[in-house]
Amino acid sequence: MFEYISIIILIVSVILYINRSQSKKQQKESPKFEKKIVRKWTPVDFKAPRPIPYPDWSIETTRPLPYRPFKYGPDYFITMGISKMNWNEWIELDNQWTKYHQEKLSRLSSERSSRLCKISPEAEDAALETMELLSEYLVYRYPSLFEYENNKEEIRIKLTGEIYPIVSSNPLKYASLLIQDDLALMIEGDDGQYYLQGGSIVLPGFWRLEDKFQMPLAQIHMSGDVPKFEEKLKHSMERYFQKMTPEYPVVRFNYFIQTDGELAWSSSIGSEDDYGIGWDNAKLNPPIEQIHFRSERQTLRRLPRSGAILFTIHPYFIPVTEIAEEPGIPGRLASAIRSWPDDVSHYKGKNAYEDVVLNYLDNKHEQQCQNGLQQENIKSSYPY
Repeated sequence: MFEYISIIILIVSVILYINRSQSKKQQKESPKFEKKIVRKWTPVDFKAPRPIPYPDWSIETTRPLPYRPFKYGPDYFITMGISKMNWNEWIELDNQWTKYHQEKLSRLSSERSSRLCKISPEAEDAALETMELLSEYLVYRYPSLFEYENNKEEIRIKLTGEIYPIVSSNPLKYASLLIQDDLALMIEGDDGQYYLQGGSIVLPGFWRLEDKFQMPLAQIHMSGDVPKFEEKLKHSMERYFQKMTPEYPVVRFNYFIQTDGELAWSSSIGSEDDYGIGWDNAKLNPPIEQIHFRSERQTLRRLPRSGAILFTIHPYFIPVTEIAEEPGIPGRLASAIRSWPDDVSHYKGKNAYEDVVLNYLDNKHEQQCQNGLQQENIKSSYPY
């Protein structure tokens, strides 16, 4: 009997030893999983310099700045294209302000408003901070158009008499109505990616906030088929966002050709309410009088309190027939369009307008040369 008990004890001991050995081996071979460190933004005690009043600014006579952010071919480079921003020049207003304001007011007063302006709970403080910083900037930069009311609790547009609260349930809506820019807020998530958590995207032309809302930065660009984003831009943009500080805002530019004259939404690519929007819907080579040059001036700044990255997006919109009257521009724009690689051409819808646009620009360039244009004497620096 004792011998049986001894055998059983021996067997159990061997089993326990084997199990313990296997457990230690698995622990040794298995990778160590550390708890993810969630970075939390710490508010920064930074205040941007107070802007000086815009010299001789007038709602009637201050023309849009002539941004022409394209270069001669044959080379075409895909980069982030950012440069340092002067704090005085954060927001640019011109004599098109009334037109933009009326368009925004109409769209943000319609049933579409909730689709144009969205704020997630994560972006509520950033949206308020945007309204606070923007209001303060505007009353000093454009004192003929804006002033504080009610002990700085409201801002008044002198031209229209409209008064908007600084603190509200929808500060991005009111902030957007003050300026010609659209607004977008990127908030860092627990995974280190930046997400579109707030926006007032009223005059986008080619994209819809509801399609991109709460997407991470990379998905926003890749879902829009931005050329070479994953190969050349993704990692550099993500690193830049993570390292960006409130002291150093930047500005960048882009441009498109649009085959209609609608500032808010380009109906050429489909209805704003349709699912399948895109250049495949555009009618080929419409009359040159319908075709417009659309460019955007975008600024990026880190908000010191919330840590959000705020985009401002100012669209400039001008008929191609008008821009082609500027010395040297027809030849430079035609060369730039011809320099686009295939993926850029597809992204910008070149097939829909290249014949009529390039023919028109070539003819205007030839006329300018016959009238004495000497290309080497035309001095310009990017983005003009």
